[in-house]
Amino acid sequence: MTPHLTVQQIDKATVVEFVTPSLMDQLDLQNISEQLFELVEKQDKRQIIMDFEKVQYLSSQAIGIVLNVNKKLGALKNSQLILCGVGPRLMELVRITRLDRVLKIKATQKEALATINGY
Repeated sequence: MTPHLTVQQIDKATVVEFVTPSLMDQLDLQNISEQLFELVEKQDKRQIIMDFEKVQYLSSQAIGIVLNVNKKLGALKNSQLILCGVGPRLMELVRITRLDRVLKIKATQKEALATINGY
C-alpha cells in the first residue's frame, strides 16, 4: 500500500503533506481519516498544517474529513488547523462550499508554519 500522506513535526506544528494527486478513493480516505484522527486523539497533536500542494482532486468525503479534524481540534484548547498549498482548482471548491470562512488557509507551508511557530 502506498502512503497517501507524510507527517513531520516542525517545532510546534505537525505538518501533514498529502503525497497523492487524488483524494477520491473511499478506501484511501478511510486510511487517511484514521491517520489524521490518530494524530489528534492518540498523539494529542493540536497544531496541524495540512499541505495540499500535490493534490489535484478532492472528494466531498475528503472535505468531510478535513472538517471533522477541524471540529475535533476546535474542541481542544490551544489548537488550530491550517491548510496550505491549496491550488486554484481546490480553492475554487473551497470558495463554492464557503469553507474559506470556516478553515484557515495560507498560501504556502512556510506561511502556515510562521503562523503556528510565530516566526
